[in-house]
Amino acid sequence: MATALAAAPAFAADANPAATTVVIDNFLFSPAQLSVAAGSTLPWENHDDMPHTIVNDATPREFKSAPLDSGEHFSQTFLKPGTYKYFCSIHPHMTGTIVVK
Repeated sequence: MATALAAAPAFAADANPAATTVVIDNFLFSPAQLSVAAGSTLPWENHDDMPHTIVNDATPREFKSAPLDSGEHFSQTFLKPGTYKYFCSIHPHMTGTIVVK
């Protein structure tokens, strides 16, 4: 008997933004797009063997991490609603977006 699997919503973290962590693995931010409530603190955790950074794409920058080695974390609190694009300054092809509601 086959079991049907429901597709996960694109912004699964909407239901519980405090429980969400952006994982850095295989040169990707996962999830690459995320929606959180204003006031949420969002952690990133590096699972790669290479260092990565989390750098806001705005001018002036609103946040920028130091290089994170494997197993290290960075957190950012998002107080104002808006769209926050970010990237890894070491590997600029790595990008992500945080939508704060």
